[in-house]
Amino acid sequence: MTDYTTLIDAETWAFIERTNSYYPPDTIDYTIAQQREIYDRMCREFFAGYPAGVTVETSAIPTPTHKIPIRTYRSMPQAAATVLYFHGGGFILGGLDSHDDVCAELCARTGYEVVSVDYRLAPEHLHPAAFDDAMSAFLWAVSTRDRPILLCGDSAGGNLAAAVSHATRGHAKRPAGQVLIYPGLGGNRSTASYVTHAEAPMLTVRDLEFYKHIRTGGQDRGNDATLTPLADTDFSNLPPTMLITAQCDPLSSDGEAYRDRIVAAGGSAIWIEERGLVHGYLRARHTVARARSSFTRVVDAMGALGGGHWPW
Repeated sequence: MTDYTTLIDAETWAFIERTNSYYPPDTIDYTIAQQREIYDRMCREFFAGYPAGVTVETSAIPTPTHKIPIRTYRSMPQAAATVLYFHGGGFILGGLDSHDDVCAELCARTGYEVVSVDYRLAPEHLHPAAFDDAMSAFLWAVSTRDRPILLCGDSAGGNLAAAVSHATRGHAKRPAGQVLIYPGLGGNRSTASYVTHAEAPMLTVRDLEFYKHIRTGGQDRGNDATLTPLADTDFSNLPPTMLITAQCDPLSSDGEAYRDRIVAAGGSAIWIEERGLVHGYLRARHTVARARSSFTRVVDAMGALGGGHWPW
């Protein structure tokens, strides 16, 4: 049994307790509608506002079958890069509002245009609906922007960003880089952090199994790289990749495994495991010193990759 009383500091415990007061650990036992209501309320409670100078526009990307809502953040007339941001939420929760302030702050601190993508959610839209929307958003971005396109996402959104990177590596216009924040990439659930942190605060292996089942409708799609990027057999020609994970999170070893496979294939990837942090710590970036430092690392990674640099 992992002793989280020694791994997690008082600031982070306060964040966990505040989160649990809005979003109890047993929330996955509620209906999907109830889970969304609880999650949305929690996100509103943590909303930190927009930094000065950021303008926001909500619109949509047209596709042959539907429109994909997006929210665009800008802080300067001519941005050097565009970031496509895919939010977390287990593929069933979240949207443009859930990560609104995070995207605004990424925009303000990098100077880049940030486009948040409101992909379709399960169970109303099973896999590959979310992946298809992420792909459509990327194709829209490269056709409408004459600048580098970065992919960024947290948790489920990190999964989508990586899946798009794999699917587009043969394209003439590819992502300039990807920043994946505690992503779920489909690692081996019988080893490493899946065992050590199976009962971690904020996210458990039981939660992960629930989200996977809802996303796939219970179908076994273990070899589908658009569902689990670590299932791919080829990790060559992927964009420069920064992986940032939380130590106290069953998903953390996915970052290590993904980095190792990219590097083994001759690519550029770095993995940082944030000591003592938990899944979802982006919402703690203003109250927990470790999360604040990690958020700065995210910003710095985006800044470097958008400028075509690999300083690591």
